[in-house]
Amino acid sequence: MYRGRLKRDLDDWVKRGLIDGATAGRLLEDVDRRGPSFSIGSILSMFAAVLIAASLLMLIAANWELIPRLTKVAGIIGLIWIFHIAALVARAQGADRMAAASLVLGAAAFGGAIALIGQLYHLSGDTFSAMFLWFSVTIVSAALFRSGALTVTAGALALATFAGSFESFGWDVGSHGLWAWWPPVGAAAIFGLARWTGADRAKHFGYILLLVWVWWMVILEGGELHALTVAIVATVAFLALAAPGSPLAALHRRLGASASFYFLVMALSGFAYVQGSAMDAASIAVLGILILGLSIAAIALEGRDNGAVRFLAYGAFAAEILYLSYETIDSILGTSAFFLLSGLVVAVLAFVVIRLEKRFSRPVPEVKS
Repeated sequence: MYRGRLKRDLDDWVKRGLIDGATAGRLLEDVDRRGPSFSIGSILSMFAAVLIAASLLMLIAANWELIPRLTKVAGIIGLIWIFHIAALVARAQGADRMAAASLVLGAAAFGGAIALIGQLYHLSGDTFSAMFLWFSVTIVSAALFRSGALTVTAGALALATFAGSFESFGWDVGSHGLWAWWPPVGAAAIFGLARWTGADRAKHFGYILLLVWVWWMVILEGGELHALTVAIVATVAFLALAAPGSPLAALHRRLGASASFYFLVMALSGFAYVQGSAMDAASIAVLGILILGLSIAAIALEGRDNGAVRFLAYGAFAAEILYLSYETIDSILGTSAFFLLSGLVVAVLAFVVIRLEKRFSRPVPEVKS
């Protein structure tokens, strides 16, 4: 799909005299040389690995009574070695998809080994300890094999480990002790792995882990004042990254578009939390102005080049307008008037969005020879 769009753009640029045909041909050849960014074969092989892994985990959880205990342990340890050796052989043969699938199966087998050994020998422990061990070993394996597939697996395990901590320790921050502070370290490990393995999309797991950790650690634990502080800090960070001529512009390019997107998510969600908790009309209005202003600033600063930020800002702007409309007129004019005003607001918003999209996609003037 990307190649098709690129070819159409290159043909158009050649016709308009922006580039010559030879340059367009070399650019297309470079894309072909790097290989497709999306492969049905890769996706199907990973699905196969996930399905086999799920079957393996379910088989282990069944606790087969007829098989000797030592045989079970030796079998699961043997599977771990078999999958990793298969990955090495596949990589040596240039079968990267098979290597990735084998590594995912090896990581799943290790998780099954933790469950099986704990079950057979009645080892004391909790969900968090088992998940954290699984996550840590997968991180090491991903780094050693420099595997993008294992990096994604480690990211998913990080979120599962964080969820498991609530089952083991509860929702109170104090009950977690020092373990309450592991998510930033885990996120940093995922960021480092994503850079080391080239699996850039895996870094979203790190951002999501930090996002939910801040929400739990600061906002839900501390309340409205802490939420407002987080929102203000996130707003400053977003503006520092996105503002033209910012000293952090180089850092923004290095981090990519996702950094500003998640800072904006944190800022908007923090303001929305405080606004939802506010009781007086003045506070609701002030926070509404802040949310609308931040949405407009996000569109102006990042709207052209960052689609995720653009659509998030559109959604936040529309939701805030509807929320303010409901809070303002519901008790006065009733539900029918609210829907009428909401329709008018959405129509105006649609007009503004269309104008902005036209501005963002404004064609470059043709070069005349």
